[in-house]
Amino acid sequence: MPDTKKEIERRRTFAIISHPDAGKTTLTEKFLLYGGAITLAGMVKGKRNSRHAVSDWMEIEKQRGISVTSSVMQFQYDGYCINILDTPGHQDFSEDTYRTLMAADSAVMVIDASKGVEAQTRKLFKVCVMRDIPIFTFINKMDRDSLSPYDLLDDIEKELGIGTYPMNWPIGSGVDFKGVYDREKGEVLMFEPEGENAGRKEVKEQDFSLEDAALKQAIGDSLYTTLADDVELLDGAGYEFDLEKVRHGKLSPVFFGSALTNFGVEPFLESFLKLTTPPLSRETSHGVVDPQDDAFSAFVFKIQANMNKAHRDRIAFLRICSGKFEKGMEVEHVQGGRKMKLSQPQQLMAQSREIIEEAYAGDIIGVFDPGVFSIGDTLCSPGKKIRFEGIPTFAPELFSLVRQKDTMKRKQFVKGATQIAQEGAIQIFQEIDSGMEEIIVGVVGSLQFDVFQYRMENEYNVDIYMQTLPFQFIRWIDNEEIELKKLNLTSDTKKVQDTKGRYLLLFSNQWSINWALEHNEGLLLSEFSRS
Repeated sequence: MPDTKKEIERRRTFAIISHPDAGKTTLTEKFLLYGGAITLAGMVKGKRNSRHAVSDWMEIEKQRGISVTSSVMQFQYDGYCINILDTPGHQDFSEDTYRTLMAADSAVMVIDASKGVEAQTRKLFKVCVMRDIPIFTFINKMDRDSLSPYDLLDDIEKELGIGTYPMNWPIGSGVDFKGVYDREKGEVLMFEPEGENAGRKEVKEQDFSLEDAALKQAIGDSLYTTLADDVELLDGAGYEFDLEKVRHGKLSPVFFGSALTNFGVEPFLESFLKLTTPPLSRETSHGVVDPQDDAFSAFVFKIQANMNKAHRDRIAFLRICSGKFEKGMEVEHVQGGRKMKLSQPQQLMAQSREIIEEAYAGDIIGVFDPGVFSIGDTLCSPGKKIRFEGIPTFAPELFSLVRQKDTMKRKQFVKGATQIAQEGAIQIFQEIDSGMEEIIVGVVGSLQFDVFQYRMENEYNVDIYMQTLPFQFIRWIDNEEIELKKLNLTSDTKKVQDTKGRYLLLFSNQWSINWALEHNEGLLLSEFSRS
C-alpha cells in the first residue's frame, strides 16, 4: 500500500501560461517526453498535418493549430508525480483559462525571447497574483533573434511588477547562441543545435567553468568578455535569491533556453521541481484545509461536455485538496446536499483516459457528471461539510445576442447553451423576466463565439443567429436590496441577470459606469462574482 503522506509530498501541480506562439505547447510536450508519457512530440501546424499536439484534442483545435480548452496531463519524473494544467495561449482564450489557474499550485510562464511580455500574459499573471502562487519564467527561442536578456528581465519587472532572478544566463542569441551559464553550478552548458542530445542532459565533456581556458576558445573572445562582465554585474547588482519571495510570487526564477531543440528544458524542469512546493493548503468556510489531512476533499474547477461525442458524456474535473481518493468511495456533494459515489474516476491525458483506483491531494481527476455538478462545488468525506472558497466568475469582455434559427429546436438550444455555459467557456445573460428564446452570450475572447457556434451545430444540432452587441463592460450588482427600476442609468446601459438570478449591468463605456456610481448613492459594483 502506498504511503499517503509520501504520495502527497511528491505531487507537483502547475499550470503553463503564455501568449500565442511563445512555445508553451512545445515545452509541455518536452516535459511529457522526459517523463516517458509520450514517445513522439506532435507538431501543431494545422489540419493538413496528421500529427497534433497531445494536449490539443477538440476538432476545432486540430483545424486551427491552437489550444481552445484546458488540458490535464499527469506523468512521473525523477520520483515526482507531476500534474500539468495546459491552458490555451491563443489571444482569444476563454474564462476556462482563469479557472484552471485556480487549481494550480504554481505557474510556468513561457515568454518568446523576441517579443517579451505580451497582452495575454498580463491577464493570466493577474490571476496568479490573486492566488499568491509561485511563478517561474522560461524565456524561449534563444536560438532565434531575440531581445537583450536585460531588456527581457526589465520588461517582466515593469509589466508584471515582479522581481526576477536569472537562474542561468544566455551566451549570445540567434545564430550566435552558444549556450547558457548556470549560475548555481558555475558551469556553461553548450548549445548543439543539431546534436542528438542537444540540451536533453548536461553532457559533461561539453561543460566548462567560467575560468576554463577552453571556454574562451569555444565561444570566442567577444562573447566570453560579455559573459564575464554579465556574470559580474548580475552577482553585484541583481536581486538576491529569496525562496520565500519565490513561494509567494514576488520573485520569479528565470531560465533561458530553446524548447524546440530541447535545450535547457530538462535543467529547467529539475530546478523547478526542487524550488516549487507540494500541494498547498486551501481556504474553506471552516478554516484552512491541509493537504495531509486524512479526510478527502476536492472542488470542481472545470466541466467538459461531449469529450467523447459518441457517448454524449460530461466530465467534471476535480482538484483533490486533501487526503486520498479511492474508486467506489462515498463522498458528500456539499452544494447538492447529498451523498454519492463518483463513477468512472479517470486520469486524463488530453482526450485519452484511464480508469484509476486511487488518487491523492494535488492530483486532477475526471468523474462522470450526471448533470449535478457546478463549477466551484465541494466534494468531501461524509460528515466533513466544508466549502472551498468560490471560484471567481470573471467579467466577459465581448457580447453577442443569440437565438436559434429553427424555433422547433428550442429544447436543444436551451440544453446546448446551458451545458456550454456550465463548463465556463461562455456566460449567459437574459434581460430581466425574459425567457431563453433570446440570450446574451458573454465571452472573454472572440474565439469562444466561434467555438460556441461550432459546438451548437456539431454537438447539439442547432443553427444559431449571432449579433454583436456594443457593450464592453459588465458589472455585478453587490447590493442585494437594490431596486433595479429606481436606478438612474444612461440610455445605453442594459440591466440583465445571470443563470443564478444575480443582477448585472452592461455598459458601453467607462463613462457610463462612472455615471451609474455617481448618480446612485451606495450602489456597489464588482468586476467578478464568486460562485
